[in-house]
Amino acid sequence: MDNFKTMISIFLRGLLMGISDIMPGISGGTIALITGIYDRLIGSISKIKFMFLKPLFKGNFSKFKQELFEEIDFKFFIPLLLGIAISLFTMAGIIDLLLDDYAAFTYSFFAGLILASVIILYKQLDALNIKTILITIIFAVLGYLFVGLNPIQAAHSFPVLFISGFISICAMLLPGISGSSVLLLLGQYEYMITVLHKLQIVDLLVFIVGAALGFVSMSRVIKFLLENYKSATVAGLIGIMLGSLRVPMNQVIGVDSSQYLICLVIGIIGMIIVLFIETKFEYELI
Repeated sequence: MDNFKTMISIFLRGLLMGISDIMPGISGGTIALITGIYDRLIGSISKIKFMFLKPLFKGNFSKFKQELFEEIDFKFFIPLLLGIAISLFTMAGIIDLLLDDYAAFTYSFFAGLILASVIILYKQLDALNIKTILITIIFAVLGYLFVGLNPIQAAHSFPVLFISGFISICAMLLPGISGSSVLLLLGQYEYMITVLHKLQIVDLLVFIVGAALGFVSMSRVIKFLLENYKSATVAGLIGIMLGSLRVPMNQVIGVDSSQYLICLVIGIIGMIIVLFIETKFEYELI
């Protein structure tokens, strides 16, 4: 029963991550951080070395099965990826509706999520000193500039889709950098939404293969940085998240002044929800 509850809990986190991955401006990594599974996510992905393929090529299926289950945390990945997939296929229309009709309110809520996530990450800093402050400022500026870049006009060829999958999934693993924002920048966001709606299998598979490779490689980089340069890495992540606030803030600034108070209240509600959820989990980054 406890295992079932755990899987349901992971599945629900996957749903939230999938919703955030559709939204340009918020990262699935942020949701993983908020809900306390970021360390397990990075750790589980970085353990995948594909060594289980070796006995498969030799025809040793029992050894293949054994190493496959030792290397891949299926109890974690199956409910998580199932939740993400369901969100990606079912929530795109709802997110489009919210962005079309309630963009400022929606982004205000996500701004609250991001600010609360910054507070959570701040607790992970071993020390606040000039070095970490400078790193935070530098990455905040870089994040601010990145999310303000104009989209690239690119084709939808297989190599472009592969590279887009690779880069966007790397971004998704970083709290504060939205994979959807990267797809927008690469000129692939609207096309990939169409691919999902119409189930264009070949294009989707090419994108997924690129994403899978990015998933595995980027997790190792993040794990290495957190294990060896934790304070600097956390400071950089805080900076990126602060810089990414440019996206929701631009939406809020454009509304009628009479709606500022509503946006503020919604943002505060988002912060309260995140900080409340965070109290239910005891964890640390790797």
